[in-house]
Amino acid sequence: MDHSTTRRTLLASATGTLAAGLLAACSPGSDGPRRSPSARPPSSPTHTATPTPTPTPTRPTLTKVPLPPGTVTGLPEGTPGIAWTVDDGASSDVVGAYARFAAETGTRLTFFVNGVRPAWTEHADLLRPLVASGQVQLGNHTWDHPALTKLGDQAVQDQLTRNHAFIQDTFGVDAKPYFRPPFGYHDARVDRAAAAVGYTTPLLWYGTLADSGDITADQILGFAEQWFQPAHIVIGHANHPGTIEALPRLHALLEQRGLATYTLDDVFAR
Repeated sequence: MDHSTTRRTLLASATGTLAAGLLAACSPGSDGPRRSPSARPPSSPTHTATPTPTPTPTRPTLTKVPLPPGTVTGLPEGTPGIAWTVDDGASSDVVGAYARFAAETGTRLTFFVNGVRPAWTEHADLLRPLVASGQVQLGNHTWDHPALTKLGDQAVQDQLTRNHAFIQDTFGVDAKPYFRPPFGYHDARVDRAAAAVGYTTPLLWYGTLADSGDITADQILGFAEQWFQPAHIVIGHANHPGTIEALPRLHALLEQRGLATYTLDDVFAR
């Protein structure tokens, strides 16, 4: 996705600061992570063999809780790990790297897919066994990433249903009820339109890797050091090469802090 000069300057100069962390999630103008009362947290295809999902490393088993109404920004208080969520898929190389990383480490991820991105089709064979095993969950990020608040109700629904069909046809799973509105832009009208086609839960975040734009692995790790905390939903992106270099370092940080990774379905009962 495109980013302005101001956006790049902010990212380059503010690694590790709260202001940059909030501004950098997804795109310029993002409303950033917000707590919800119901969930309080303290380019080319790569041809590789289809991976066998790695058994998930030992992690505390959770008793699922009912999915709260409205927007969710965090996991239930006391959750001993994070929900690592990944948006977009502008880079086929990064999507492939994430799939191999998950298969090799057992890290549990939730991808918010834009079906228009070729990466999801190019790496479908890598991802299908991970999705089928439940290690990777898929959510709806709309077909081609528009600001939903600028669309009419029917257009909002078309974005979600077209992407829903892509996810179901390509991976054989139902992404409902979770949708992530691009840029974090949603309101009561958008939420009603989405709920009418089964997407009843806007899923935002409470922490960002700030890698929707092209930043370095060192910068990404700096944001992770700030936001990889118990009960946080953290947003990352599969868009730029710095993310690939950062992945093993992010895994090491999780291990150092004793944080498990959970999909949304690990935590919430639909």
